[in-house]
Amino acid sequence: MAGVLRAERVWVETFTGLRADQFGRLLRAVQERGGEGCGWGRPWRLPLAERVLLVAVYYRTNLTMRQLAPLFGVSPATVCRVIQRLGPLLALEPARTSQNVVERLWIVDGTLVPVRDRKVGASSRNYRFSANVQVIVDAETRLVVAAARPVPGNTADAKAWRDSGLAQRCTGLIVPHRKRPGRPLLKGEEEDNLQHRKVRARVEHTFSRMKNYKILRDCRQRGDGLHHAVQAVARMHNLALAA
Repeated sequence: MAGVLRAERVWVETFTGLRADQFGRLLRAVQERGGEGCGWGRPWRLPLAERVLLVAVYYRTNLTMRQLAPLFGVSPATVCRVIQRLGPLLALEPARTSQNVVERLWIVDGTLVPVRDRKVGASSRNYRFSANVQVIVDAETRLVVAAARPVPGNTADAKAWRDSGLAQRCTGLIVPHRKRPGRPLLKGEEEDNLQHRKVRARVEHTFSRMKNYKILRDCRQRGDGLHHAVQAVARMHNLALAA
């Protein structure tokens, strides 16, 4: 059975949202993390570039494994093995700490991702079974700095943030002023909240771009599958923003 999709410019740019040079950087990162090795058993039928393309297409389109199989000329079982093997290798690299980190403005927010795994998600405020994913975004570049492991969607953002471990990457946290019963916000507090909303809109735009990868609109993966998907999508999102 011959496949249709190949690791060529026209297919890469059409199905992944990445330019060929950006996909090349993703491929090199997977190679450096040991993606070339087959692990055990028979060698992979597809070369590494096409296996990376398969995973990227899966995250971008959220096609089923039965649908992806004929596109790449392999069996659904092979598609499953490729995703399980390479998905974690596409993960976002940890942000490097440097002297100017203190001066950078990072935005923290959570987004709900619909999931099928009852051990990962919970019924949440979007009336779907979802998981809460906390993300740090650089306010200036719109690049994703870090993403936490998913927690059930009914978890409050404040608790999800405290439990995420991401606070160790931040040097300070500014939250909007909240109204109290019988006490309206002061003028200065309203102005602070207005500025906060303007900055916070940038992370919402980032979530919108990340969810162009349809795996984050209805994740069928189980266990750590959603975590690997979020990390990989964050990396591809950052590559797509690169010059």
